[in-house]
Amino acid sequence: MPAAESTQVARVASRAQVGLTAPVVEVEVHLGPGLPNFAIVGLPAAAVRESRERVRSALACCGYELPAGRITVNLAPADLPKVGGRFDLAIAIGILIASRQLRAAQPLCEREFYGELGLAGELRPVPGLLPAAAHAAAANHEVIVPAANAWEAAMAAPRVAGAAHLREVCAYLAGDPAACTRSAHARPAGDCRAPRECPDLRDVRGQRAGKRALTIAAAGSHSVLLVGPPGSGKTMLAQRLPGLLPPLDTAEALEVATIASVGGRGFDHDSWGCRPFRSPHHTASAHAIVGGGPRARPGEVTLAHLGVLFLDELPEFDRRVLEGLREPLENGSIAISRAALDVHYPARFQFIAAMNPCPCGYHGDESGRCNCSVTEIAKYRARLSGPLLDRLDLRVQVPRVAESVCDESPPDEPASAALSRCVSAARARQMDRAGKLNAWLAVRDLAAHCVLAPAGRALLLASSRRLLLSARSQHRILRVARTIADLAGSERIATAHLAEAIQLRRGWGAEEG
Repeated sequence: MPAAESTQVARVASRAQVGLTAPVVEVEVHLGPGLPNFAIVGLPAAAVRESRERVRSALACCGYELPAGRITVNLAPADLPKVGGRFDLAIAIGILIASRQLRAAQPLCEREFYGELGLAGELRPVPGLLPAAAHAAAANHEVIVPAANAWEAAMAAPRVAGAAHLREVCAYLAGDPAACTRSAHARPAGDCRAPRECPDLRDVRGQRAGKRALTIAAAGSHSVLLVGPPGSGKTMLAQRLPGLLPPLDTAEALEVATIASVGGRGFDHDSWGCRPFRSPHHTASAHAIVGGGPRARPGEVTLAHLGVLFLDELPEFDRRVLEGLREPLENGSIAISRAALDVHYPARFQFIAAMNPCPCGYHGDESGRCNCSVTEIAKYRARLSGPLLDRLDLRVQVPRVAESVCDESPPDEPASAALSRCVSAARARQMDRAGKLNAWLAVRDLAAHCVLAPAGRALLLASSRRLLLSARSQHRILRVARTIADLAGSERIATAHLAEAIQLRRGWGAEEG
């Protein structure tokens, strides 16, 4: 038999995952004569190489034959790393098409295949499918995925076919439209409303300064440092910050869902529309916080994008972890470079941190229980570098609440819902004025949107000299003052707004350490 008649080639489309992008991977299957051999080339990881055994067993259990001779599977482009079991289904379909055991009723050029195969042919879900579905939708392709991934894929792609077994996919390709479940767009229209309730700020007794700082932070997306003794309510305040933030719109919710999809645990359907709240333990590594590892996965700063990142016991975190926060706090993004990958992730999160004022936690408390020496306190506070503190907009003292206040239930305690409406109105003013929140105003924007009266300029200059403020600190004070003015409904920054911003800036910092 001539060589041209004894060899067959099939091409099936899929996609890899690189950060938040999904480059096309063409799965080429070549069947040729020779001794039996099944090879996968194209820079496959171990999980991809092991798909040979999964595909072999799945085809046998479904009543198909593994072709005799040499089977070569090429995952193109060859220089792109391929990881995970997402290519199993594409490889199996390619083998069936190349061996002519399956004849597709329609061309495969407008379809993409994803799914990990079980040994009996069942389709198991794969992580990171949402970016692939979004890119497939941009190319006007239909995606065929495991049934467990169908809802996730339908959030981004208009044409989704979900299957629970390899047999269902084969029947669907052969011309049976009922073999697979067809899904339409799953994401709701309009703004999203979080399905779960956030803790209410009204649960926190006293701490008016802390509540005011949280409201300002939520309105302008500013960072906050809460300093106080144990049990004063720092964690309770931080956990209630998401309740002050406005709901995500549809585009933002899809962006958050895409990040969660590639973040390791996958996307949770119940979290659609919720602003993320991330609170990693202080033993977390630098890779866990800022991202990295062999696959350059997103870290907590990216998983908290458009939400809240809360670091409790801030000085207990590793120094390298804390220094890694400086870039995303300044730029709202993080770049991760590896030998084979160069990935950029968004990281526009609302940062809030809590710490004790000293090692024992009671420095400055009325009880007088602190026995820490001046050297011990200075060493403890020195765990936070000056450049990191310089990037924290609000520094708030959270003193211990008196027992009489804890026992009371005053009717005038502000609720999160009421404060959230003020926050939403202030954010709307910022977006109408500059197209961005005040925390992300560039230096060149300050001259246009943060104009001070002569008295305000004199106050800022005097404060800068007395507190030894850096240029960055002055810019951040202007941004906070602009937010305070927006909460008050003022078009101009008054001296009182600027004075409050300065006072919040000097609540605790390097100048006191």
